[in-house]
Amino acid sequence: MSQTLINMIYLLCALCFIGGIKMLISPVTARRGNLLSAIGMFIAVVVTLFDANVVDIRWIIAGIAAGTAIGIPAGLYVAMTSMPEMVGLLNGSGGIASLLVGWASYNANHNISAEEAITVFLSVVIGGITFSGSVVAWGKLKGVKWIPEKPWLFKGQNIVNSLMLILTIVLGVIYCVEPASFSSEIILMTLVVLSLLLGVFAVLPIGGADMPVVISLLNSYSGIAACMAGFVINNNLLIVTGALVGASGIILTMVMCKAMNRPITNVLFSGFGSGDAVAGKDVGGEMRAITPEDAYYILEAASTVVIAPGYGLAVAQAQHAVKELGDILEKRGTEVKYVIHPVAGRMPGHMNVLLAEANVSYDMLVEPADINPTMSNVDVCIVIGANDTVNPSARDDKTCPMYGMPIIEADKAKVVFCLKRGKGKGFSGVENPLFFKDNTRMLFGDAKSTVSQIIAQFKEA
Repeated sequence: MSQTLINMIYLLCALCFIGGIKMLISPVTARRGNLLSAIGMFIAVVVTLFDANVVDIRWIIAGIAAGTAIGIPAGLYVAMTSMPEMVGLLNGSGGIASLLVGWASYNANHNISAEEAITVFLSVVIGGITFSGSVVAWGKLKGVKWIPEKPWLFKGQNIVNSLMLILTIVLGVIYCVEPASFSSEIILMTLVVLSLLLGVFAVLPIGGADMPVVISLLNSYSGIAACMAGFVINNNLLIVTGALVGASGIILTMVMCKAMNRPITNVLFSGFGSGDAVAGKDVGGEMRAITPEDAYYILEAASTVVIAPGYGLAVAQAQHAVKELGDILEKRGTEVKYVIHPVAGRMPGHMNVLLAEANVSYDMLVEPADINPTMSNVDVCIVIGANDTVNPSARDDKTCPMYGMPIIEADKAKVVFCLKRGKGKGFSGVENPLFFKDNTRMLFGDAKSTVSQIIAQFKEA
């Protein structure tokens, strides 16, 4: 196979990736976009094997078989509540792959130029940070006992991280200057260890409330690491693909930080969600609980209903029940909208994925900035398992650590239903005054069961 033909096929694969990403912007075309990208990747792998003159392909086939055996069950049976953890692990897999490519390439040939050594260095370091950071993010989301969900902080942590980063850069410079020397192999192994430690210490101080941003950033890191690995093995398609993932991940991270009104440095270094960070005014009052039957009577008379989902929707797997309730309300002439906060859930687009799974029309989804100006005209706002994204303290309380973060202004609706399992605080650890307001009514219990009981009231009427 000529190099010209290979490059033409690589170009076709790159167009598949770009087209696939473009199609992901809408639930209507998202599956086709994902399939198109997968086809492009399959073709790319096959062509790369021919390009690299791989004769004994048995190990490659074994790897494909093992990956397929793991990937298909994971895609079919992993619950939506576990999807953020799965995304985190997939990011980590990309990182460790880039690290191993860089390391294996150097071990195969120590006589490389300084320019080639730079790509090996970046592939190894960024890949290592991505891998270990993703594992810690997975542990925080999964609730692993030995990985704290809340920010893990110690005195002088930023200084320790800075020293490790400086040492990594210094060793990297030494390695790149003389990559063929005996000491360079030891230095590269040291860089692997340092990169893994950097990933761990970079993510440990970050709380669960910031996990969507962290996952997005780690996704970007995995792309950049893959791009560097492409330079290491001189594969144009891997360079392009890595650059696409890296750029899109950075853009998404910036969009999410803007939605939270926080710079990325604040997310990475503030320790938001730790016990020391949580402040704010004391919240007084009493939560007023109602029954699903009472909620039914209020919804029956409502002409406009806005549904604000949060992580509790995923935990309860209530998206199909919520869709059914929305359909019932629409048939009765009620205007129904779903307002999605950019950082709702535990990964970017978490709520969009859940609602798309339930076939909620994309046209019914709105952003907070679009619905907030008219929220005072909304008869009922149903908040399902959300806490931080509807917390009025972010708007009103300057002592609150979330102050300045744009929220869904659910408290301005005429009546607010808050579906929660209990009276606890959200993942950030900040109390929510919304739950104590006069126009708020609490529906305690599993969200799916609660919504199903409301639906049963409509069907019995």
